[in-house]
Amino acid sequence: MNKKPHFISCLLVLGLSLAACSGSEMRPTSTPKPISAPQAAAQVAPVTATTAPTLIQAATSSGSVLGTLELTGIDIGFTPNFINVDAPGRYTIKLHNTGSIMHDVSFPDGTKIIANAGETQQADVMIGAEGVKFICSIPGHKEAGMVGTISVGGKVVAQTEESGGGHGGPAVAFDIEPDANAPAYVPRDATAPALLAGEIHDIDLVVKEMPMTVAKGFVQAVWTFGGTVPGPVIRVKVGDTVRIHLKNPADSKLPHSVDFHASMVAWNDEMASINPGEEKLYEFKAEYAGVWMYHCGTAPALHHIANGMYGMVIVEPQAGLPPVDKEFTLVQSEWYLGPQGEPSSLTKAAASAPAPDFVVFNGVADQYKDNPIQIDTGKRVRVFVLNTGPSIDSSFHIVGTIFDTVIKEGVHLSPDNVGHYGSQAVDLSPAQGAIVEFSMAEDGLYPIVTHAFNFVGRGALGLFKAGDGDPTK
Repeated sequence: MNKKPHFISCLLVLGLSLAACSGSEMRPTSTPKPISAPQAAAQVAPVTATTAPTLIQAATSSGSVLGTLELTGIDIGFTPNFINVDAPGRYTIKLHNTGSIMHDVSFPDGTKIIANAGETQQADVMIGAEGVKFICSIPGHKEAGMVGTISVGGKVVAQTEESGGGHGGPAVAFDIEPDANAPAYVPRDATAPALLAGEIHDIDLVVKEMPMTVAKGFVQAVWTFGGTVPGPVIRVKVGDTVRIHLKNPADSKLPHSVDFHASMVAWNDEMASINPGEEKLYEFKAEYAGVWMYHCGTAPALHHIANGMYGMVIVEPQAGLPPVDKEFTLVQSEWYLGPQGEPSSLTKAAASAPAPDFVVFNGVADQYKDNPIQIDTGKRVRVFVLNTGPSIDSSFHIVGTIFDTVIKEGVHLSPDNVGHYGSQAVDLSPAQGAIVEFSMAEDGLYPIVTHAFNFVGRGALGLFKAGDGDPTK
C-alpha cells in the first residue's frame, strides 16, 4: 500500500463543522477517566498534557472536585458537546485540542481554558444546579458550531446569548434540547445488499410506527417501512417483476401508502393509501436501470417523508454491473425535529426556506463519523447514493478522491471517456440517485459529505477508513 507522511485530518484541512450537532453524554468519576471520542478524532495523533495550564479563571467556590469532565476540541467542534452530571458542584474541565489551530472553552463565569494545537489544558469550574453552556470564544468558532452544554440531572439548560450553534445557518435543534436519557442510536450497516435471485420477487413491506434515536440525545416517533429509516434496500435487475405486499398493522395510528419511482403504474391504483389493519399489493415491472426512491405518498406526503418513510431501489441493467471490491448504499435525508418522542415537525418541514435540524446519511446524524466505513486501499468501491430530501439538494462528495465512474439519472461518465474526465461531486435534487465508483490512493480517512457545508455540521458527515487509517506509517 502507498503511504506517505502528511497531516491526516481532511476534516481539519477543510474546516468542516463536525461534532457540534451530536450530543454525546459523559458522566464524571472521582478518578479522572478518559471518555471515548468519536473515531474521527481518535485517528489524530495522541495528545499529552502540558505542565502549566493556560487559562483565565474566575474565582470559584471552595469544595472538593466531584469529577473530571474531558472535552476534545477538533476543527471545528467539541466532542462530546452534550454532557450530563448527576449533581451540581466543582468539576475539573480538561480540554484536549486535537485540532490544527488554537481553541478554548469559555464559561459564563469568566473561566477560559486555552489550548494550542496538540495541547491539553484544564481548570476547575463550578457547575450550578441549572447547568451551564460553554463555547469556544475565538472569533468565528462559536458561530461555526463550537458550543456545548453541561446539564445537571438531565435538566434542560436555559438558552443564553452565548448558546450559538449557527453552523453558518439557523441554530441546530435550537428549540429542542437533547435528552440525557435518550437511548443510543442503532448504527446502520451501509453494505449494499446482493441482487435478489430470480425474476419475480414477492416482498413484504410492513409499516411500523416507532420511537427512534435520530441523533445523539434526540428521539422522534418515526413512521417506517420495515422498522428502519431508510426502509430496506431492494435490489433487482431490468425485466424483473416486483410484487410489494404493503401491510399497515392494526395498531398503526395513520393510513399509509407507497410510491415506487422505479415503477410505471397509475397513481390512483397501487399508490392508494390503506388504513390501519389493511394491506395492498403493489406490482410493477422494473423497466429502467438506476437508483430509485420509494416513499409514502399519503397526504401530507411531505410529513410522511420527513418522518422516515422512504427507501432505495437499485435496478441493475439486465447484464448486471461489473464487479468491484466493495459496495455501499448511502441515503441523504433531513430531520425537522418535533418535541422529544413525538413525530417530526411538519411546520418546520413546510417552511419556504428549508432549515433542517439535521441532514443525515442513512437516517442517523454522524453515524459514520462515529463508526467509519472500512475499505481497502487501492481497491474499487461502488456507492449507490440517493437524496430523498424532502427539500434540500445534495452535493455528494468524498474528500480525497475522484469519482472515475458516475451514473446519474441515466447519464454515464465512464473511466475510458475521451479526455479522461472525472467527477468531484454529484449534484442530486430530492428524489435523484446515482452510482459512483472510486478508489483510495493511500491509507487514511476520507470524509463523506454534502459539499453544502452548512449541513455538514448538522450530521451530514461520515468517514471512509482506508487500510489502518494512518497515512504516515
